[in-house]
Amino acid sequence: MKKTIIVAIFFIVASFVAGVFLYPQLPSQMASHWNFQNEVDGYMGKFWGAFLMPLAAIGMLLLFILIPKIDPLRENIEKFRKHFDRFIVLTVVFLLYIHLLSILWNLGYEFNMGRMMVPGLGILFYFCGILVENAKKNWFVGIRTPWTLSSDLVWEKTHKLGGKLFKISGAIVFLGVFFPENALVFSIIPVFFAAIFIVVYSYLVYRKEKKIA
Repeated sequence: MKKTIIVAIFFIVASFVAGVFLYPQLPSQMASHWNFQNEVDGYMGKFWGAFLMPLAAIGMLLLFILIPKIDPLRENIEKFRKHFDRFIVLTVVFLLYIHLLSILWNLGYEFNMGRMMVPGLGILFYFCGILVENAKKNWFVGIRTPWTLSSDLVWEKTHKLGGKLFKISGAIVFLGVFFPENALVFSIIPVFFAAIFIVVYSYLVYRKEKKIA
C-alpha cells in the first residue's frame, strides 16, 4: 500500500504542477462540460478549472486509504489487495488524464473531447472488471447488492460474471474511437446495461440458492 500511495501522490503532484504552471494562460471561465455533439455546454471559474481534478484525486486517494481501515471485512480486502492497489493508481492517472485534456482545450487546442476520453474510459472499465472479478466479500468494493452481501455463493457468482461484463464493456467503449460522433454513447450504454443485468442476475442467483436450500 505504501508504494501505491507514493505513486498516486506523484501523479497528483504532477496534476497540481500542470495547473499552477499553466494557470496564467487559462481563461477566467473554463469549459468544463461537453455534450454529445462535442459542444461546450458548461463552464466553471478559473481556479476550479485548474485544480478541481487534482483536489478530486486527493479525495479519492484518501477514501481508498480509509476503506481497508474501516471495513469490518478488511481481511478480505487484503486477499485482493494487489488488484485494489492497481485500481487506486489507475483512478488517479485517469483523473490526471481528464485534467490535462480539459486544460489543453481551454488553452485553445480544439479536438473531439468524447473521442479523446474513450481510451481512458475503456481502460478504466476494463480494469474495473479485473478488480470486480477478484474482489472478495466486503462492504465497500465490488457489486454490493442485498443478495451478494447475504450469500458468499451469490457474491462469487455475481462478481465472476460482473468482472467479465465490465471487461467486455471496456472493450466496446474503445469502438468510440472509430465513431467519434457517438463516442460518449459507446462509453455509457454498455456499462449501464452491464450494471442493470448484473443486479438482476444477483437477485436470480440468490432466489435459486434459497430454493435449493
